[in-house]
Amino acid sequence: MPDAPAAPVTAPGSAPVSRVREVLATAVSGLGGSERSGQVAMAEAVATALDDEQHLLVQAGTGTGKSLAYLVPAMLHRERVVVATATLALQHQLVERDLPRLVEAVKGERGVDTSYAVLKGRSNYACLHRIREGVPDDQGVLVDVPEGTMGAEVVALRSWVEEQAESGGPGDKDHAPRHSDRAWRQISVGGRECLGATRCPYGEECFAELAKARAADSQLVVTNHSLLAIDAIEGIPMIPEYDAVVVDEAHELVARVTQAATDEITAGEVERAARRARRYVEEADVAGNPADDLEDAAESLRAAMSEADAGRLDVLGEELADALVLVRDAARECISAFAKPGRDKDADADAGRSQAKAGVQMVFEHAERLAANTDADVVWLSKAYGRDRVPDRLCVAPLQVWGQMRDRLLSESTVVFTSATLMLGGDFDAVAATVGLKATERVRDGAAAPAKVGKEEDGPTVLPWSGLDVGSPFDYGRQGILYVARHLPTPGRDGLGAAQLDEIARLIDAADGRTLGLFSSRRAAEAAAEAVRERLPHLTTLAQGDAQLSELTRQFVGDPHTNLFGTLGLWQGLDVPGDTCQLVIIDRIPFPRPDDPLSSARQRAADAAGGNGFMQVAATHAALLLAQGAGRLIRTTADRGVVAILDPRLSTARYGRFLEASLPPMWRTADPDVVVKALARLAGD
Repeated sequence: MPDAPAAPVTAPGSAPVSRVREVLATAVSGLGGSERSGQVAMAEAVATALDDEQHLLVQAGTGTGKSLAYLVPAMLHRERVVVATATLALQHQLVERDLPRLVEAVKGERGVDTSYAVLKGRSNYACLHRIREGVPDDQGVLVDVPEGTMGAEVVALRSWVEEQAESGGPGDKDHAPRHSDRAWRQISVGGRECLGATRCPYGEECFAELAKARAADSQLVVTNHSLLAIDAIEGIPMIPEYDAVVVDEAHELVARVTQAATDEITAGEVERAARRARRYVEEADVAGNPADDLEDAAESLRAAMSEADAGRLDVLGEELADALVLVRDAARECISAFAKPGRDKDADADAGRSQAKAGVQMVFEHAERLAANTDADVVWLSKAYGRDRVPDRLCVAPLQVWGQMRDRLLSESTVVFTSATLMLGGDFDAVAATVGLKATERVRDGAAAPAKVGKEEDGPTVLPWSGLDVGSPFDYGRQGILYVARHLPTPGRDGLGAAQLDEIARLIDAADGRTLGLFSSRRAAEAAAEAVRERLPHLTTLAQGDAQLSELTRQFVGDPHTNLFGTLGLWQGLDVPGDTCQLVIIDRIPFPRPDDPLSSARQRAADAAGGNGFMQVAATHAALLLAQGAGRLIRTTADRGVVAILDPRLSTARYGRFLEASLPPMWRTADPDVVVKALARLAGD
């Protein structure tokens, strides 16, 4: 049965819950707001989950105020809490706006620890050693400043970094002057390349080390999904010890964890690693410098990849397998031939040597994992086509991450997952399964929780969890229309047809612009943009790729007679309230591509385990994106409009009910005339 919005959680005699309610009321009053029942229900549920050490999934619609609803109980919790977000935008909002205002509102409140810090990956902080000593080039020679336009960017960044060091600033990428990614790489290092605080002459000033120290002294640590994954799942200590985690934007967690655990290798990367290592490795034997062998192995890898077919590789071909073994073995020999730390004091603090060795170590680890090609991994070859100038690359990703999340995160810490989109098909079970929680462990309707059991040799781990939908402040039935174009043909593989283009033009003409178009491919977005520009030249139609997304968004917001078309970058995170956006068009159900190597492998594995791979993987993926896309329409209580889905399968296919149940409860229709009239009225208003 679908989960109904829950009544506020009550726990008589529970001090944490009652105290949370008091502090939340103080915070809301101090911020000039008013009580929201959904926010109160969520705060109480989070407090109970933290106190009972029971995992919680909370769906909180846009406008609920969910950040405050988890920050208040986190500040009252007895031990450190980590807040992990998916996007830099939310992390910035929390640290620069929400937390400072909350601290001001509740300062002096009994039992509230308002200390907080932000923690990012090391490459997000400027490296003082790299700035003051220079950057090794491909040959390992330290270069002070690159030439050309990038050189000017680097000079400006270096000046800013010294100001940050002098003033005690964070020295991180998000606070830096405008710059390119290439320029930032000239002043930063990854964890592998870092000398370490004890060996670096600037260790005491290091921005990354100072950030870790601040986090160790704070009640709240704000970080991102990827760093959480590295810390908790890969077991690399990145975050000070903590008791609980709040995962915001939790609908993206699985994708971010998968991304963090994905490795890739290119022949060019192997060659660069060999060139940088050459001057540091010793003559290992009569065969010469081991770096030469690594460079030869890179050429073998390039030849093998050129001969192999793109796509998922269930079995590595003989040539490709041999090439990976050559790279792995040559990298191992190269690492062994480096001057040993400790034997030469200068080698211990040589940034060029450290970074060269780190590059070879990464090549070795990636080649070893790819060559093993275990059942726990999915391997595929990606080749450059069309406008994609990325070189051929071999990729490897985990077949699933729920097991690692269950064993290494959920079994060690209490986790609260929250998002506006967690109920798919009207229930939490689908999302819960993807993060490692079982439907049989769910605590429903006030029933007693199964006993929480740790890792035991004599029985399976039991992880109790509950789900709560606190609803939304929006009246979707009155504010929005969900239109499914049942009269259109089922979308094919050839992109948008004439019927779809006619429908798009008719809807946009009625709306007089004000349209966000969400498309399944860049080709479809560009085709639709071209057709609308031709048929409705009085409107401005922008397509993703015409300019930076920030500039496109500015133009879209600035003129209501504007349309913005794009792909995945617009489906999630774009926030354009008001009459800027009164029509959201979705061209087709966003199933993963049939040839997507990871998705297809996961579907096959689910089928082999006796499940339904299509529903567990493809339909769940589509439901999540549909809900996120439809959520772009109603962003405030004053917004009105239409979500138009041009794929009749939403109403005609058996899986359509699951997908529709994942969408906001708007008023439904399949009548195009009704929708056109509604859009015309909105445009007139």
